[in-house]
Amino acid sequence: MHLGKTSAGLKIIIVGAGKVGTSLVEQLSQEGHDITLIDKNPVKLRETAEIYDVMGIVGNGASYTTLSEAGISSADLIIAVTPSDELNLLCCTVATQFNNCASIARVRTPDYSKDVGYLREKLGLAMIINPELEAAKEMARILYLPTALEVSSFAHGQAEMIKIKIPEGNILNDMTVATLGSNITNDILICAVERDGEVTIPGGTFVLKNGDIISVVGNRTSTATFLKKIGFKTKSVKSTMIIGGGRSSYYLANQLIKNGIEVKIIESNKTRCEQLNELLPKALIINGDGTNTDLLKEEGIDKVESFVALTGMDEQNVMLTLHASQTAGTKVITKINRMGFNDVISNMDLGSVIYPKYITSETIVAYVRARNASKSSEIETLYHMFKSRVEAIEFRVNEESKVTGKPLRELPLKQGLLLSFISRGGKIIIPSGSDEIKVGDTVMVVTTHTGFKELKDILK
Repeated sequence: MHLGKTSAGLKIIIVGAGKVGTSLVEQLSQEGHDITLIDKNPVKLRETAEIYDVMGIVGNGASYTTLSEAGISSADLIIAVTPSDELNLLCCTVATQFNNCASIARVRTPDYSKDVGYLREKLGLAMIINPELEAAKEMARILYLPTALEVSSFAHGQAEMIKIKIPEGNILNDMTVATLGSNITNDILICAVERDGEVTIPGGTFVLKNGDIISVVGNRTSTATFLKKIGFKTKSVKSTMIIGGGRSSYYLANQLIKNGIEVKIIESNKTRCEQLNELLPKALIINGDGTNTDLLKEEGIDKVESFVALTGMDEQNVMLTLHASQTAGTKVITKINRMGFNDVISNMDLGSVIYPKYITSETIVAYVRARNASKSSEIETLYHMFKSRVEAIEFRVNEESKVTGKPLRELPLKQGLLLSFISRGGKIIIPSGSDEIKVGDTVMVVTTHTGFKELKDILK
């Protein structure tokens, strides 16, 4: 079997042409991989295959015959993202019998998510991903630091990137990035700024303005200190109201309760309410229509510190968070599944917006890039920022290369990128020109370039 170190990239089979499958086809085909898509629905399959110019096969992805037709014997990777956990696991199990094809399964059921390590080992999977659980983790991080729009974790939780909007009259208005470093704190780095729809990776002379959306990197203590110094609150919320009782709600509530946050869930299905009562004995479960404004008022929407709309319908989530913002001025999080209305959504005040399918596809794209790169460095984490116009990539440095052992100021770096931090021995270093990258470090790069596979890609 070929391991795919060719200019054409990897040969990848994706089973399931739903939202996540389509998102993966879009991103992986853009990155130059040879994609074959399998789905039982011929109409959906044809539409996706034509849009992205990939091969489509109608059939069951767990069928030996279908997989053979898709070319599994020479494939590098199979990704199973159908709506059924069992089918996804079966697809990957069948696929691993063909040579040495790596496999990734989407598994969303809480029962299975407790057994991820066991399933991976016994079934020989490269990765098991759970979009709802990952989305819940992201939402929880935001509720622990509610003045942030986004909170992303790096270096195994030691570093974080927070996104905030500079409010009117803030100390940062008309301040250069260099002045911020010398007068407020040098322990964080502003690595991207969005203004009027344009994204900039700022240098020291860049002047910050009210209304800018900025992404800041540092360790957890330094980002919290920075927020305090510029007048932002850094205390976690104490209570939250969640509309919808699906898997995301369960995962989120479970995490919040462990951290002492009061949780109220409003769910219209009585049977699901009974299940949630058993699964989450410390949460208050209300059986009712979460879109009914009288019920929301009765249940104290104006008193909770945060509000999370997790219904299955984007339109409902948008309307609910707009209502919560206007009624209570509370911290709101909106879950969006479809990507088609980005421009409209970005012009609304929806607080923190979470896209579960993006979280899933980023994890897989990071794995695919790492697999298709050399061994001198590998991708640990990948985030798309500002509607995919900027990438934040965390690389682990495995061996000596052109980027190691030299002061950063001597490296011929490409334009449009910033080395945001170096993680070494449990310490986060905000790098200066005299710092060096060493074997064993993890290094985070924020860049307007797309498709970096290894750390050496930062060089001209």
